[in-house]
Amino acid sequence: MLEFPRWKYFLILAVLAVSVLYALPNIYQKDPSVQITANRGAQIDDALRDGVLADLKQAGVDATSVSKEGDSLLVRLPSLDAQTRANDVLRDKLGENYVVALNLASTVPDWLTNIGAKPMVLGLDLQGGVHFVLQVDQKAALEKRIDAYAEDIRVTLRDNRIAYQSVERRPDHSIVAVLSPSGGASAAASARDVLAKSQPTLSYGIAGNRITVTIPESELAQIASGAIEQNITTLRNRVNSLGVAEPIIQRQGDDRVVVQLPGVQDTAEAKRMIGATATLEYRAVVPGNAQDAIASGNIPAEAKVYRMRDSGAPVLLNKRVIVTGDQMVNATVSTDQNGLPAVSVTLNNAGGQKMFDFTSANVGKPMAVVYTERIPTVNMVDGKEVRSFRINEEVISVANVNGVFGKQFITTGLEKTEADNLSKLLRAGSLAAPMDFVEERIVGPSLGAENVERGVTAVLYAFVFTLVFFTVYYRMFGVITSLALLMNLLIVVAVLSLFGATMTLPGFAGLALSIGLSVDANVLINERIREELRLGLTPKASIVAGYEKASGTILDANLTGILAGVALYAFGTGPLKGFAVTLIVGILASMFTAITVSRAIAVLVYARRKKLKSLAV
Repeated sequence: MLEFPRWKYFLILAVLAVSVLYALPNIYQKDPSVQITANRGAQIDDALRDGVLADLKQAGVDATSVSKEGDSLLVRLPSLDAQTRANDVLRDKLGENYVVALNLASTVPDWLTNIGAKPMVLGLDLQGGVHFVLQVDQKAALEKRIDAYAEDIRVTLRDNRIAYQSVERRPDHSIVAVLSPSGGASAAASARDVLAKSQPTLSYGIAGNRITVTIPESELAQIASGAIEQNITTLRNRVNSLGVAEPIIQRQGDDRVVVQLPGVQDTAEAKRMIGATATLEYRAVVPGNAQDAIASGNIPAEAKVYRMRDSGAPVLLNKRVIVTGDQMVNATVSTDQNGLPAVSVTLNNAGGQKMFDFTSANVGKPMAVVYTERIPTVNMVDGKEVRSFRINEEVISVANVNGVFGKQFITTGLEKTEADNLSKLLRAGSLAAPMDFVEERIVGPSLGAENVERGVTAVLYAFVFTLVFFTVYYRMFGVITSLALLMNLLIVVAVLSLFGATMTLPGFAGLALSIGLSVDANVLINERIREELRLGLTPKASIVAGYEKASGTILDANLTGILAGVALYAFGTGPLKGFAVTLIVGILASMFTAITVSRAIAVLVYARRKKLKSLAV
């Protein structure tokens, strides 16, 4: 009568073994460390390692180890105090040639890592990191899109052999195309039809030989909103290139984006990579002496003066861009024929066609590569910080077009670090609108460690108090409940670790609450067994009836908890999501341990006792 299928015992043992294996990495604490990354022209080699060891020894800092890991030199240290001292010493000694940043290095053995076992990802409040709020310049996004509309209008008119005098944009977000007077009203009507066919979402009005193109308000709102969404996508790609686990990137209000990077201590690198707006532009070189044109003031209408990066010499470039970073679908670091750093670029179909058309018509003529970057600046005005930016445009190379090419080619003239960084930015995609940092917070690893200690203590006390109470109140069934709770906690930790879920401070609250819900399920079972005993059933029959009759109630009660957790995860943000994930996993684990595991233990304890007259419940 009191039986339990053997296959379920094997299932429980398998779940227990897997849970222990994947929860095990959490006992390995991360080492406080200092990460050293090379800047322009610098190298990570044995000489640097020996120099770092000598500098630390001279400063009285004992390093656990100094080794090259990836493209960086990692200095592991025995404590957070030693980490801070080593960071200060190495920043002073290494200077601007290297980026020195705080880090936390994993100590999980390779055999665990090889099977995919890893510790839980700790949130910003538990392991430290950085919190940024960025303001999106929606006006710049509108300007950029309107400029693109104006260029499309020029191209459409030219391709259809419609003569025009000018195409200019106006401050009210409209575009005015002035056609040649010789065409008359019929030419204006024909041009309007051609433009309307190529850009059907815009409005067109005719006044003589002028066509006024108006962008609807709905289209302007769509451009502004789309710019933020594209920026969020680009930010995710850039953060992925930093290797950050479980970043939080979400929209805040109409024009702001919140970025949280748990575990990142190199704030300068993160800030530079996230906010960078560097991109490449390919422009035709306008014939003529730039120096003479500047001196005389006779700069051609189609030209703009740029400066060479190395020499600072002026060069005249066409205002029209051949292709930009927006049209690049891939970029990888390579080398040119001389073994120097280069970026191999792949364009999309539209960009490839434009490059093919240009190179086909300009073989033997020069083309320039322009490196464009928006650099934020902060000035003090009347004692207040005023944030602005400056545009840095440098011509990194001017070379003749030796042959016809389209979608794939290489760009030279870059240093190694620039080639690496630029390839990452181009792969991630250009920002649809520039962004400025309006808020920056750093949570140090010391505060995070304190939060972890307090969270673990809270969960531990909740667990111990529960075990003591159940053991005293329910006796043997209290012990069974305690074992089930222990396995429940183990399963939750293993699942969160296996799937890379982020544990935050609210997550500890969710963990404690899931223990409480698991206790609630066991209370229902134990009280049901007591009730069956009072009704006169035998002890074994009471155990069977108690589990069978309580199971339905437990499922109903926990289902409501799961629905609440799903709602919190779907509509919550940041910490609420961490709480919801822990709660849902904890509830699912509690149902398994309360209904299945505790019953298996009860059967093991009581099934073979033939003359069972009473239960310790």
